[in-house]
Amino acid sequence: MLTRIDHIGIACHDLEATVAFYKATYGFTDAHFEVNEEQGVRECMLKINETGDGAASYLQLIEPIREDSAVAKWLAKNGEGVHHIAFGTDQAVADEAAEIGGKGVRVLYDAPRNGSMGSLINFLHPKDCHGVLTELVQKA
Repeated sequence: MLTRIDHIGIACHDLEATVAFYKATYGFTDAHFEVNEEQGVRECMLKINETGDGAASYLQLIEPIREDSAVAKWLAKNGEGVHHIAFGTDQAVADEAAEIGGKGVRVLYDAPRNGSMGSLINFLHPKDCHGVLTELVQKA
């Protein structure tokens, strides 16, 4: 079952400048930085608030580290901005993806991949989700 908006992913060209903007403009202070080699991005998770299921909601700022990454290709086509929305699940992300896939929505990966802060993730095809790239997140 989907339990929360885990994060909104925002693609950017300059991670440090984008983080500085969100900190200065909105006062976000709790930041987690990491590189996800598998996805080809550097990222920063800015905590917005705690949620009722013990997790939190974040803004995920993502900058490509190589030109062949999906985010680099997306930035080249669309420019900076909202890249995806991610929903947290209280069950295994593989089970959630299979359940949603059973309703005719294409799941992008055959098996979950590593996400931010030790999470497991999968994505749903934007053409099946009214133009929105949708991520499913199982927190660590």
